[in-house]
Amino acid sequence: MKATETNLLQFLKGPKQFVIPIYQRTYSWTKKQCEQLWQDIVRAAEDESLSGHFMGSVVYVEKGLYHVTSVPRLLVIDGQQRLTTLSLILSAFSELMEENEKESSLITAKKARNYYLLNSDEEDEDHYKLLLTQKDRNTYIDILERRDLDKGHSNRVVENHGFFKETMKKSDLSLDEIYEGISKLIMVDISLDRDKDNPQLIFESLNSTGLDLSQADLIRNYFLMGLEEKDQKRLYKNYWYKLEKRFGHLEDTRYFDRFIRDYLTLKTGTIPKLGVVYEAFKSYVQQNSHDSIEEVIEDVFKYGNYYINLTFHDDDPLLERYFKEIRSLKVDVSYPFLLKVYEDYTCNLLNRDGFSEVLELVISYVFRRAICGIPTNSLNKTFASLIREVNSEEYTKSIKAALLLRTGYRRFPSDEEFKRKLVMKDVYNFRSRNTLLRKLENFNRKEPINVENYTIEHIVPQNKNVSDAWQNELGPDWKQIKEEYLHTLGNLTLTGYNSELSDRSFEEKSKLKGGFNDSPLWLNRSLANCRKWDESAIKERADILAGRALQIWPYANLSEEELAKYRVNDPSEADQGYTLRYHEDTFSSDTLAIYEKLKMKILNLDTSITEEFKKYYIAYKTDGHNFVDLEPAKAHLKLWLNVKANSLHDPNHLTKDVSNIGHRGNGELEIKVTPNIDPELVMDLIKQSYEQNLEYA
Repeated sequence: MKATETNLLQFLKGPKQFVIPIYQRTYSWTKKQCEQLWQDIVRAAEDESLSGHFMGSVVYVEKGLYHVTSVPRLLVIDGQQRLTTLSLILSAFSELMEENEKESSLITAKKARNYYLLNSDEEDEDHYKLLLTQKDRNTYIDILERRDLDKGHSNRVVENHGFFKETMKKSDLSLDEIYEGISKLIMVDISLDRDKDNPQLIFESLNSTGLDLSQADLIRNYFLMGLEEKDQKRLYKNYWYKLEKRFGHLEDTRYFDRFIRDYLTLKTGTIPKLGVVYEAFKSYVQQNSHDSIEEVIEDVFKYGNYYINLTFHDDDPLLERYFKEIRSLKVDVSYPFLLKVYEDYTCNLLNRDGFSEVLELVISYVFRRAICGIPTNSLNKTFASLIREVNSEEYTKSIKAALLLRTGYRRFPSDEEFKRKLVMKDVYNFRSRNTLLRKLENFNRKEPINVENYTIEHIVPQNKNVSDAWQNELGPDWKQIKEEYLHTLGNLTLTGYNSELSDRSFEEKSKLKGGFNDSPLWLNRSLANCRKWDESAIKERADILAGRALQIWPYANLSEEELAKYRVNDPSEADQGYTLRYHEDTFSSDTLAIYEKLKMKILNLDTSITEEFKKYYIAYKTDGHNFVDLEPAKAHLKLWLNVKANSLHDPNHLTKDVSNIGHRGNGELEIKVTPNIDPELVMDLIKQSYEQNLEYA
């Protein structure tokens, strides 16, 4: 590697050609960045004491990648945005002279072009000192040749060229002064020898801040940088460009970053953080070095298309119907699992009906949990682990069994729990409220209605000033009934006549034109047959709607005999080294009873939780992380919660900060549990510790 500080204009002089490789991102400088560079040039022009202005580096491969030609071809690894912008400035500068807008005594338009923009003695593409990538290339050449632009031209190239030309034209600086400013620009010329240097490592070090390039840019460059030009073009054209096009040219790179995270979760079983997916991806490729770059990019291309179908649109109307439901539930954490199912479907391990059944299962599982208010922080690990539990011989059955055998925070809510929670839930303020009402209304309907055309109607009105008519309708306990049922399912419906219905009595709402009796909606059918709206009517209607919900979001039913085949017995205490027997003499009868109660409650939080007997304490873990450690004693149990001090809601002040005190267990909070302390208060703190540790497990 050779690094030399040089003057920009001297750097551009002489026969040479800077080639932006096909894998590099297209030109992307905005007006804001162009304005900053222009201000730097103005400052350099106006300050006579300033001998130079540093503007960064240009890194290129000097030889070894391209065949030798009469014009040295330099493959730009870093600095293409600066190089392109400066070329646009010089092009605009020469145009102003050609158009006699301004004159310069220091240089002519012809010399400016031939010195800095063109290889004047060469023809065809060799004629240009800078060859951009993709559509930027033709647009830039059309600008240099003063040709009409194609419809599909690069907007950024055209806009920034126009910005510099107009800015120079309006500037108080003469062209001589502008040229003086440009001539003070200094850069570092870094040339690499492909036979000796590793362009990828140097490129990474130059972009280590992650500010210039997205994770998608880094991964694309990692794929293609080390290949010969013909292989770069072939793989880019056959795979990457097609993927970029479907991702919308990756203008919002978050979608691609999320895809790579989900792809790696599927392939490795580990969920990388979004900001470091490039490092995780590179590590994955290096660990699977038996696969060629082409095989890896082919695999990424395949799963990338699955991901786009999942997240944007699938041409199969049946699958798209289910994917749309999953998108509306915002359950992105299921995508690694669904990518696997999509691949198995494509490979005919699962037919279309089976795929639909799995999608329906995922929707039911997620929606039921949302209605029951079960925390979602463990869902990403649930779906990541579900990938390994699929039995291709009994595909859907094995998935049902895996979900049914999960308990605690990972459970699949039963019909009884789902119905109980649904009828009393504050549905009006529920995130998926529209999904719930839409599905209830359109169940088994061949001509579905668009619920977005309707508004939500509270049958018992929301108005704080309850009318005499409604007080009489609800009865003597009207205040309590309204408070308890106002936002629940039984009291909500859809209408196109919200303003007309307003706070009217139930009888008026029913008989009014466009009212309940006149409504074509299924949700209003039971209201049309109702003569009085009180607590009994609300509960009866909620029961009807909940019964319909059980059909829409069905439970994953398996017989006990089928389920038994998938049960895995827990390892015995004897296989874990220390056992409960080791600690028996440390307990008293009172503290042993407390331990037994707490143990049962802790293990019931989730099937992932394990109990491990250590020499000095008993540890409770989730996914390998201790979240509570319990030390036996005669007078009390000592618990340590593996969280930071002051991070829990502890209104009863049961915890003690031991962050600066030596102790046996993990974490900074300690609780002494005696027989007179309510175990439910202790469990509330343990649950908080468990939930915090789920985020880091």
